[in-house]
Amino acid sequence: MTETKKVVHITTVHHPLDPRIYYKQCMSLRDAGYEVTLIAPYSEDLTHENSVPVKTFKKHTNRFVSMLVSPLKAYKLAKSFKADYYHFHDPELLPVGWLLKKRNNIVIYDIHEDYETGIVQRNYLNKPMRWLLSKVYKGVEKTLAHSMELCLAEKYYQEKYQRGTCILNYPLLNKQLLSSNINPVEDKLIYTGNVREDRGALIHASVPDIDSRVTVHFYGQCSESLSRKMEQNTKGERIFIKGVEKYIPKNEIDNAYLECNWLAGLAIFPPSEHFKKKELTKFFEYMTSGLPIICSNFPVWKEFIDKYECGITVDPYNKKDIKNAIRFLRENPAKAKLMGEKGRKAVLDELNWRVEERKLINWYKNLEVNQ
Repeated sequence: MTETKKVVHITTVHHPLDPRIYYKQCMSLRDAGYEVTLIAPYSEDLTHENSVPVKTFKKHTNRFVSMLVSPLKAYKLAKSFKADYYHFHDPELLPVGWLLKKRNNIVIYDIHEDYETGIVQRNYLNKPMRWLLSKVYKGVEKTLAHSMELCLAEKYYQEKYQRGTCILNYPLLNKQLLSSNINPVEDKLIYTGNVREDRGALIHASVPDIDSRVTVHFYGQCSESLSRKMEQNTKGERIFIKGVEKYIPKNEIDNAYLECNWLAGLAIFPPSEHFKKKELTKFFEYMTSGLPIICSNFPVWKEFIDKYECGITVDPYNKKDIKNAIRFLRENPAKAKLMGEKGRKAVLDELNWRVEERKLINWYKNLEVNQ
């Protein structure tokens, strides 16, 4: 009888119910017969989920103290499992992964972001410090990750990590969203995901000033200081932010798509090295829900939108561009509906987790064989 392999996923930064970690990878591996445990920060949201066991630890409220203490707590929990696979999801866990790596186990570093450029985007640090930390991170990663397997959430990451394996962050097929009516007739725009300035928060909040008929609805965690800034710099009565100092679980975001007939999903980000090549998860969610996308005209994004004919790209700093995109969708409901239908078809045919799930399971099996 074959012994069941133990898998431990570890995060110190992400919410324990992070879709990529919990609902996609952990649950897919569990369904494939692995004994899966997740180590993650404590959250009250865990009370309604018991599909995969979660071992939690309490995070320190200070960001910088937590960056030092949380990995130690996670390591203490992780080493007690003596797992066959350790799969971690945060760069601060590189030393933990290095310590956990033994001759007879497999350690996987799951690269969710291009951290080298992402660090430069962190506005809570001054620019010289960001640049220095970016270079330090790259050096530490090169030193510690050489004996680990690399799991890449984005295709373009292979430009930097040629030996990495792409397990893309495509969406779970949501039958309720897939069967919802495509009828974008209301002057309401939706944005989902973390609300930050580098993710276009101030641009999105200014949209009601560009087109006075629309309201913009945000579903995602947003700092109180940023929410005040968004409201002060625009028509605050025409923007609605659900998630001020609060994590919004995936099921609440899914329900938001069903609340009304949204005109479009927004992703008008300012230009940045960090985002310009990413295929945003929200693209796939909007497409699943049958929503046209209005997003920035970065070359990679434009190529994606043009390929699937699922939206309109705009210059993020051109108000006329943004206004024309909104007006086009409002005045051409049949064409807007067709964009939604084409986006949904693309998700059903190829851009979904079912495809990536098979890749993940096969990769785990091959890693074991080649161990």
